[in-house]
Amino acid sequence: MFRNTRRHAALLLAAAAAAGAGSLHDHGDSAASVTVSASTPLRQLLSTATTGLLFSNPHFAPWQGGFPVLNSFVSASVPPTDLSSQGSGGNSDDSRCCPGCLGRNSIAKAAAAVGPAVVNISSMHESHGWVLGKSIGSGTIIDPDGTILTCAHVVADFQSTRAVHKGKIKSKTPLPAAKLGSSCELRPGDWVVALGCPHSLQNTVTSGIVSCVDRKSSDLGLGGIRREYLQTDCAINQGNSGGPLVNLDGEIVGVNVMKVMAADGLSFAVPIDSVVKIVEHFKKNGRVIRPWLGVKMLDLNPVVIEQLKERSSSFPDVRNGVLVPMVTPGSPAERAGFAPGDVVVEFDGKPIQSIKEIIDIMGDKVGVPIEVHVKRANNVPVTLTVIPEEADASR
Repeated sequence: MFRNTRRHAALLLAAAAAAGAGSLHDHGDSAASVTVSASTPLRQLLSTATTGLLFSNPHFAPWQGGFPVLNSFVSASVPPTDLSSQGSGGNSDDSRCCPGCLGRNSIAKAAAAVGPAVVNISSMHESHGWVLGKSIGSGTIIDPDGTILTCAHVVADFQSTRAVHKGKIKSKTPLPAAKLGSSCELRPGDWVVALGCPHSLQNTVTSGIVSCVDRKSSDLGLGGIRREYLQTDCAINQGNSGGPLVNLDGEIVGVNVMKVMAADGLSFAVPIDSVVKIVEHFKKNGRVIRPWLGVKMLDLNPVVIEQLKERSSSFPDVRNGVLVPMVTPGSPAERAGFAPGDVVVEFDGKPIQSIKEIIDIMGDKVGVPIEVHVKRANNVPVTLTVIPEEADASR
C-alpha cells in the first residue's frame, strides 16, 4: 500500500475519473520512460534528484488509475513558493465583493495559488526495444511529499501485464502542493481556471465557466461504467489531460481529461469528489474497486413517472426512485431476484432518489450482502438481498 513519508516525492496517478475497477499490470519485456517537469519551485527543489528512480513501467487500464512505474525524472527550477499567500482571497487591489465573485485579479490569484504545483508529464512506451508510442500530459502535486495527481491515459501502457514496483525520490525541501476543494458545490455558470501544459507549453492558464455539473458518460457516447463529468468551456488541448481545474479560491475542483475535437468550448473534467474516492481506494486497497450489480438504471422524476404511467397504468405509485429497465443474465442482480420494471426505493436502509446515491452507498462493498426494497407493477413491494461482485474493466 502506498504511504507518504514527509520530504519524499512519490507519484500517484489516479485515473481521475470515476475510474473503472482494475489492478496494475506490466508486460514482460516492455518498458515505459516517463519524464516529469515542473514550473518554478519544483526545479530547484528536485535538482539533486534528476537521475533518481520513481517507479518503472506505468501500466493500468484506462480510467482505472494506479501507481505507475516511472524510470526517469527530470527536475525543473525555482525557489519554493508560499502558496498560502497566493490564494484568491481579496486584498486592496481586488474588487471581489464576496467569495465566488469575479474580481479584477481573481483568475490570476487562482492560477498563482495552484501553478507552482503543476507539472508536465511525458511518457514513452517501449517493447523489445521498439518505441510503441509517446504521450504528454499534466499533473498536480497534492501533498508536500510529492504525490502527483494525473490521468491514467497520460502514463498508461495498456499492453502491460507485469507486476508494478514502487519507489521514491528524496527531497530536502517540502514540495509546493495544491489544495483540494469540493466539486459538489459547483454550479453552472461558476468561474473556473484550467492549468496545464498543452502541447508541452508549460505554465498555460485558460479560464471559463462551468457549463454542466453532471454531464453523464452516456451523453457523450461513452460505454462501460457510468461516470459523470464537469463540462466547461475552458480551452483544453492535447497535454492538458491530468491538469487541474480550479475554482476562484485556488482549490482543485476537477481533473481535466478530454474535449470534443470537432467543437470549441466543450471540455470535460473528472469531479474532484470522485477523484478523492479513487485516492482513498488506492490507500486502502492498492487499486480501484468497483462493485457490480448487473442492472441498467434510470433516474426517475415527476415527468418521467407521468410518461411511464401513461404507457402502463400498472406502473407503481412512486414520487422518485431508480427504475431498473434491464437485468443482465447471470449477474448478482438476477441471482438476487431483480426484474425489469422494478423501481428501487430503498438501498441498504436508505431512501433512494438517484443512481448516484446507489453508487455512493455501495462504495467498495464487494461480497457484502445489501438489502434492497423495490416496488413492482400494481405497487407490489418486494425486498431483495444482492451481493455485489467486483466489476470487470471490460464491462
